Amino acid sequence: MSVQQKFSLQAFNTFGIDANCQYFSAFSSIHELDKLIQNSSKPLTILGGGSNILLTKDIEGTVLKNEIIGIEITHEDDEFVYVNVGGGVIWHDFVEWSIDKQLGGIENLSLIPGSVGAAPMQNIGAYGVELKSVFTKLEAYHIESGKTKQFSHSDCQFGYRYSIFKGELKGQYIICNVSFKLSKQHSFNTSYGAIEDELNQLGLEKNLESISKAVINIRQRKLPNPKEIGNSGSFFKNPTVSNEQFEKLKTKFPNIVGYPNGQKSTKLAAGWLIEQAGWKGYRKGDAGVHKNQALVLVNYGLAKGQEILTLSKEIQHSIKNTFGIELEAEVNIL
Repeated sequence: MSVQQKFSLQAFNTFGIDANCQYFSAFSSIHELDKLIQNSSKPLTILGGGSNILLTKDIEGTVLKNEIIGIEITHEDDEFVYVNVGGGVIWHDFVEWSIDKQLGGIENLSLIPGSVGAAPMQNIGAYGVELKSVFTKLEAYHIESGKTKQFSHSDCQFGYRYSIFKGELKGQYIICNVSFKLSKQHSFNTSYGAIEDELNQLGLEKNLESISKAVINIRQRKLPNPKEIGNSGSFFKNPTVSNEQFEKLKTKFPNIVGYPNGQKSTKLAAGWLIEQAGWKGYRKGDAGVHKNQALVLVNYGLAKGQEILTLSKEIQHSIKNTFGIELEAEVNIL
């Protein structure tokens, strides 16, 4: 629980941005967190895996890193095993744990960077699965009152890459642990993306291990490793338009990529829009757009957060002019 001053956050954000904070400390329990909150310089910034942030300046006040660990089976029934997981657990470590225990539900979310505590904040999702499908509850610390509160599924108000912690309650709570229900009887979801093709190429039958392997292979081909090229995964959300607007777009752009999103709307592939607008592989200095996945902005070495932010705004302006579509950042800008 030592507090460090003028601390570099370069190793604590996957963009690899060289930014400092006034004070830095880590907590491994709610008790430690409570003591730090009472004695820390404000404002407070909570850091998980650092995989969904873009640091555009030095951080005033105190950065607190969640290192609450532990995976505990709390109870089970005929269909599900209920698990409580510390917010500081690395998300992919939890996925590997679940597969090792032959518990299903999150295998499609393999290799998503970040921590368990950050996962519900934006309702992480990939390949047809979202966190909300396995979520049961979470425990969070209220910064102002110092009290903990349980949040149910409905309390979290999950949406596409959204929860109440990104909206009405943003900056008010610190997620300490999260509970999930994982299935004993598996129902595999391989209809989204290239999972079926990957399984066929590998010659593998559908099971938890093979689906996870297929997802990992696909992600590693499409997305750069943050340890090699600084990035935060998908920088933008996939925009949603009405079915009528989608049909109008198709008349002008016949190859536009979209997926049904309920009965009245269509989700567009932001990566396709960015690539068609000519940004794929673009680079200015050390800030750029990845050569294999236009949805990913990258730091090739010494880019500043402001340079990447400027690039993101140029892309948003370009997509608005070309397609009439507003792109929204998925990454949190600090």
